[in-house]
Amino acid sequence: MTAGSLAALVALGAFHGLNPGMGWLFAVARGLQERDRSRVLQSLPAIAAGHAASVGAVAILVGLTRSVVTTRAIAVGGGAALVAFGLWRLLSRRHFRWVGMKISLWQLAAWSFLMSSAHGAGLMLLPVLTGAPAPPGHDHGLTAGLSAGLFVTGVHTLAMFATAGTIAVLVYEVVGLTILRRAWLNMDRLWAAALIGAGTTTLLTA
Repeated sequence: MTAGSLAALVALGAFHGLNPGMGWLFAVARGLQERDRSRVLQSLPAIAAGHAASVGAVAILVGLTRSVVTTRAIAVGGGAALVAFGLWRLLSRRHFRWVGMKISLWQLAAWSFLMSSAHGAGLMLLPVLTGAPAPPGHDHGLTAGLSAGLFVTGVHTLAMFATAGTIAVLVYEVVGLTILRRAWLNMDRLWAAALIGAGTTTLLTA
């Protein structure tokens, strides 16, 4: 993997961590609900695990199916899905609502997986995943593809976790939830535009 690809993984992870829809807002809400910062910190690994599962499913699938035809099909199909999903998010007036219910860490991880999948988190890595050269040899290729998928997932999730964790603690300690409604709307539109941009890049380079 090139330095540029690695930097892209970290940047995308940081971008996902910045997005309140990826979980840091829910971590802050849990902390404020119980007036306990430890609830914020406990929530973050569960959120990261759910995000990693969503991203890893795409990364490993691409890593294991590295034939030229399959890679191109995934790139074209994934790029089209990115653009379509981004347009839907950009034009949709529906937004996820934050509620006051209490949930377990397992439920939070499952929620994070579904939220990340709904936002197309794994799909955004397609330009990096499909741009990497295919490893030679069938058996070696499968092992290398699996390792590459796990590596990509790990680097991306670590960047997401560090960014989301920093923001969650700062917001909990300093800002609170009262002024975040407008910021959520802005991030939602920015996220949709990023999806469209990533999809267009994937289609152009497929």
